[in-house]
Amino acid sequence: MRRKAVPLAAAVAMLSVLAACGDSDDDGDGDGKNSASPAAEAGGATDLSKECPETIVVQTAWWPDITSAGAMYQLLGDDMDVDAGAKKVTAPLVASGGKDTGVKLELRSGGPAIGFNPTSSQMYTDDSIHLGIPQGFDEAIQNSDKQPTLAVMSLLAKNPQVIMWDPKKHPDVETIEDIGRTDTTVVYVPTPYMDYLTSKGILKKDQVDSSGDGSPARFVAAGGDIATSGYATEDPYIYEEELPDWGKPVASQLAYEYYPNPGPSPVIRPADKGELAPCLKKLVPVVQQGAVDLMENPDPVIDKVIELRDAFKADQPFSKGVGKYSVEQMQALDLVADPGKPVGEFDTGRVQELIDLAGPVFEAQKKPIKDGLTPEDLVTNEFIDTSITLGGE
Repeated sequence: MRRKAVPLAAAVAMLSVLAACGDSDDDGDGDGKNSASPAAEAGGATDLSKECPETIVVQTAWWPDITSAGAMYQLLGDDMDVDAGAKKVTAPLVASGGKDTGVKLELRSGGPAIGFNPTSSQMYTDDSIHLGIPQGFDEAIQNSDKQPTLAVMSLLAKNPQVIMWDPKKHPDVETIEDIGRTDTTVVYVPTPYMDYLTSKGILKKDQVDSSGDGSPARFVAAGGDIATSGYATEDPYIYEEELPDWGKPVASQLAYEYYPNPGPSPVIRPADKGELAPCLKKLVPVVQQGAVDLMENPDPVIDKVIELRDAFKADQPFSKGVGKYSVEQMQALDLVADPGKPVGEFDTGRVQELIDLAGPVFEAQKKPIKDGLTPEDLVTNEFIDTSITLGGE
């Protein structure tokens, strides 16, 4: 989930078309059915054919990865239709156990694939999009007045954004607040959480540098003298295992511990809720279970991500090691769901806290949020199946 120009992304994934064709006589021009997947019971909980659009279109925020929207990638069947030019993939939407739901899923890459247009903005310029996955939950707060969105579940309870530092160069630093007590420069990709940290004096305004591009180059060139923004689910592994010029551990702390921003969340245009509600009632539990299945068996989805990034010629590499590390950290840091809580369920108290923290930041930037904004304007738990947790259904 490393970014060059925006703080968080999301993306899509696929299995190799050649592998799919090797298992099927389907010529790929398709009737929407995955020949390798049994059909869901007609009218059952995972049969979406009556309630949902024939193809559910999802706009993501970045290249394919595991952290941002792995549960969505989990739902892609094997019979892939990959459009490398448009950076999108369409496939039968399969539920847990490989059951064909009777509809297709189209996942569109975002970020550089759409000129860095924010997901919410893209949704308001292209009404063929049913669901979007913004780069960060606070995007919904920022755009609540002019381009409102309603999150129907959370793919991550906690955003994995971190600030990282070299523990040998900074042996007395254990937290972001400790960095603020030093003169260490913090290089970051522009993001609201940093504006919050400086507004509260947790970091000093004269020690932060917003010219970061998501690359480790400046950190390495500085020999670890500086701190840098990153993602807990990818960057520590990349720095230690995949950067020959660094090749050692970094320390980090989640920005979430100061700024409780949930991770990526599928959103709809509020005006579409009435039309999409019957579909969402069935679709959201399927995605919830997809998140559980991803944690239990991530390898197939990791392979999809690698295949798709190659097909799309993504400008940032993604290895099997990064994918495995992502899942390990999602589990270790309880990023997917709070222990014992339903996957995808929002804590509305935490959402209100974020409104209270982020609202003044956007006001100071002359980007006023909706007057009287409440958690109910931003999120709903009505489609959540509360029996689905990381401990199983």
